[in-house]
Amino acid sequence: MFEKLPTLQADPILGLVAQCRADTNPNKIDLGVGVFKDQNGLTPVLKAVKEAEIRYLQEENSKAYLPAGGTERFISLVNELLFGQNHPVIKDNRVATIQATGGCGALRVAAQVIQRANPNSKIWVSDPSWPNHVPLLGSSGLEFRQYPYYDASKNEVDFDAMMAALEDASTGDFVLIHGSCHNPTGADLSQQQWQIVTEFVQNRGLIPFIDMAYLGFGESIDADAFGLRYMAENLPELVLANSFSKNFGLYRERTGTVSIVVKDPAQVSLVTNQLLNVAREIYSMPPAHGAALVETVLADPILKDLWIEELAQMRGRIIEMRHALVDGIQKAGCDANFDFIKKQNGMFSFLGVNENQVEELKTAYSIYMTKSSRISIAGINNNNLPYLCESIAKVLAK
Repeated sequence: MFEKLPTLQADPILGLVAQCRADTNPNKIDLGVGVFKDQNGLTPVLKAVKEAEIRYLQEENSKAYLPAGGTERFISLVNELLFGQNHPVIKDNRVATIQATGGCGALRVAAQVIQRANPNSKIWVSDPSWPNHVPLLGSSGLEFRQYPYYDASKNEVDFDAMMAALEDASTGDFVLIHGSCHNPTGADLSQQQWQIVTEFVQNRGLIPFIDMAYLGFGESIDADAFGLRYMAENLPELVLANSFSKNFGLYRERTGTVSIVVKDPAQVSLVTNQLLNVAREIYSMPPAHGAALVETVLADPILKDLWIEELAQMRGRIIEMRHALVDGIQKAGCDANFDFIKKQNGMFSFLGVNENQVEELKTAYSIYMTKSSRISIAGINNNNLPYLCESIAKVLAK
């Protein structure tokens, strides 16, 4: 039977990582993988997380299942982190939140609940977007539309084109928006643009579907959460997928949450019931370890302050490397202007070179990035920066 299965094309990013690992060039640089790396090229365990882990292991006395949606304290602390203290949706009990298996699990559970609520809803996704958005959400059976998001000629959000495309959205459709640190462009909506989108979707009967994968990696927790909090305060309904992979460094622990803001507090129990039922069908019970660490950190003021400090350090390293990359390319004698990279947020940006140049960087210099020229800024450090900048300058000089 199984010999009839076709061979599928490898995930482009995972395939790129495999190619880089097999490369014997000691100067190779991996700019494809989407994980934070420190100056030494390692993805660290945060000190706050390590301390929480020590406490958890000392206090843990059972491996029995925890509540399917996460502990009450975990949910309460996460809601406060995401929406902010005393946010109206929390005070009015209008948000249903459950633990999920990372941001991917949160996206998938949310999509299935949307499909149950209205199978005719379409999800509008930015072009470009994270490559896994469509296959991950599409497995629920929902239909997709795209809206233009990035103007490559200006290296900024093409807001006018975005809003013009969304004019074609129908009442009940969902608009998928990156909460901060847009992947793959690094170009985010301004606060004014968030406000305009909020008024637009309210008038058109559309529902925001926010993917918050990089909270705190842009400017700060509060600044990165502006759009989410503003929309939640001013709209009757909203869907949120949240991940702790990046800001807590819990990649392998698969820790996240899915939240749905509803019109009426009476709907919270109904929506929670649906979220739990979908989760049960997909993965049954969520892993406990990562959520316990997040809960321990957020519940302890000292550990929380340490985590916020470490998050600021990670964010600071990304910002530092953005500036160093732009300055380094210019110093290497390249005439092209890369200043836009300094203005963008998070771990990713488009380098803005064509596919042939991407291929030459890989084959001639062992510098790996996706065909779109998306680079992970976290893959850059002071050791590989000179080689990277010189290589880019040489390729662009041809």
